[in-house]
Amino acid sequence: VQLQASGGGLVQAGGSLRLSCAASGQTFITYAIGWFRQAPGKEREFVAAISWSGGSTYYVDSVKGRFTISINNAKNTVYLQMNSLKPEDTAVYYCATRNFTPRTTANEYDNWGQGTLVTVSS
Repeated sequence: VQLQASGGGLVQAGGSLRLSCAASGQTFITYAIGWFRQAPGKEREFVAAISWSGGSTYYVDSVKGRFTISINNAKNTVYLQMNSLKPEDTAVYYCATRNFTPRTTANEYDNWGQGTLVTVSS
């Protein structure tokens, strides 16, 4: 499955963005999908993950209450709605898949899309 992340951009602190991760070549069925981010000079960090059914979601503590992950199975697309953005959310955001259940570490995902840059100005 090929993953295409989009929706990044420049936004002021307090603003919102919605990232999309579209899959082609295969449906998301049996997959879990995760969003990760990597800021300059930092390691890749887990942000959120969702099961293919949408019934299970996970978030890193720093985004709980601000970010929402969702899935549209018909469109083979996962979304990351990001509200109340902060400068520390600035990073390249990546989506990735793994078989079956969501996990929160990058090395447990084996298929990655290209990143989309999110820049939050203060």
